[in-house]
Amino acid sequence: MTRSSTPRPRTAKRTTARAAACAASALAVALTACSAPGESDDDTKASSGPIKVAVVNAQSGQLSSLGDWEYKGAKLAVDEWNEKGGVDGRKIRLKLFDDQGDPTTGTNIARRLDSEKYVAMIGTAESAVTIAMGPVLQQAKIPNITSGQSDGLVALKSPYLFLNGPTSTTYDSTLAQHLVKDEGHKKIAMITNNGSFGKGEHDAFLKAVKDLGVTPSTDQVVTTDQKEFSAALTKIRSTKPEVIFIGSEEVEAGLIVKQARDLGITAPFAGAAPQGTPVFIDTAGKAAVEGTIVSSPYLSNDADGASKKFAAAYEAAYGKEAELHGAKAYDGANILLTALKTSNGASGEELADAIRDTRYKGLLGDFRYDESGVGITRTTIGVIRDGELVPQQ
Repeated sequence: MTRSSTPRPRTAKRTTARAAACAASALAVALTACSAPGESDDDTKASSGPIKVAVVNAQSGQLSSLGDWEYKGAKLAVDEWNEKGGVDGRKIRLKLFDDQGDPTTGTNIARRLDSEKYVAMIGTAESAVTIAMGPVLQQAKIPNITSGQSDGLVALKSPYLFLNGPTSTTYDSTLAQHLVKDEGHKKIAMITNNGSFGKGEHDAFLKAVKDLGVTPSTDQVVTTDQKEFSAALTKIRSTKPEVIFIGSEEVEAGLIVKQARDLGITAPFAGAAPQGTPVFIDTAGKAAVEGTIVSSPYLSNDADGASKKFAAAYEAAYGKEAELHGAKAYDGANILLTALKTSNGASGEELADAIRDTRYKGLLGDFRYDESGVGITRTTIGVIRDGELVPQQ
């Protein structure tokens, strides 16, 4: 063996290793270029594969009815788009996450959406959960279309957060105007809970009636997990109110009204979105909620051709009657999918900008987003008659 033959294998090995490394690098670039939004490791726009969208809402606990309605509304919109080919031929892959109505659980889900490269999130219905998730979603540049209505959502000032309905200020200023100006009520009692939703309702309604020159006869605050309300209701009864404003989610609000009637309180109740739902009516009882006054952007499945079409499709898909929360999520999902289409499947900041630029005629009205993330600022007044929410005549 000669010395000159010794280095040849080492040279060959270095050449082979270098070639393998180059090939691996080229393959990694190719795979990244072909991955879909929500699946790549960077913010570049992709052009193939399914688009990953998350729905985050409570599927267990007291808020599960909200989560169920919202998931069904969002899924109906996505199914309709997928049946027509999705977004530019790419299907939408929708996945449901249960936040349990808990901010900590929601925050952990937000981190998971980031790590698993979801393009956007629909939900939640609970403002406190959405507010907790907000900073993580903003840092990850994941646009979020929420069904919450607390003004605290706007206070986040996140360019990635959008509401698919009005804020508490809109709901309650409209309601206060009707009660004080249209109905002439001066003796108005309040009962709200101390959660994110209840506090938002409390502050918005209190400001609205005070701006109209009315100070509530009593202002009772209960906890979110409370089940017995006799002490607060007894104080309300002693003031002999003409109407009672209630700021609480469906189940708790229903329990409050039921117990109020048991105590002999006959004054009508008034509130926002939760008081227009079947869960509120069923919890309190049909007779107990008769005459309840509701401020809402979606009063009826028979309002026009669009609501009739939506309600028919919802019932055909799920065998259940549609209502406000399903309609909100349906609008929100359609706004997101429209923005995905107009942006050619963008993600991150580009998708958020496309949502902000979207003009959409929805079930709740005409959406036009501003820098606050609010796209609609109008509600109408309805009343519960014979167990149904109908427009105020």
